[in-house]
Amino acid sequence: MNLSEVLIKPILTEKANAQQESLRRYAFKVARKANKLEIKKAIEGFYNVNVVTVNTAVVPGKNKSRFTKAGVINGRKPAYKKAYVTVAEGESIDLYSNI
Repeated sequence: MNLSEVLIKPILTEKANAQQESLRRYAFKVARKANKLEIKKAIEGFYNVNVVTVNTAVVPGKNKSRFTKAGVINGRKPAYKKAYVTVAEGESIDLYSNI
């Protein structure tokens, strides 16, 4: 798998921001087929940091429904994989530089 296909986008939530400050842990949405070694190589290549650990989790899809004039519309949100990446002591990733 190509390294540019591994990382989809960073996850910017309150929980992820709290972990960035206290644990040096960053959350990313990654490709479903990516393994921990590919994720580590992609982070080190794109952000020039040393990765200590990579933890992954597959978030299951959820059923969603909404009420419209035409009636109830039922759908499903897709499942995705996320990776929690811990960087070495004294290093950080600036996720807000491209905004």
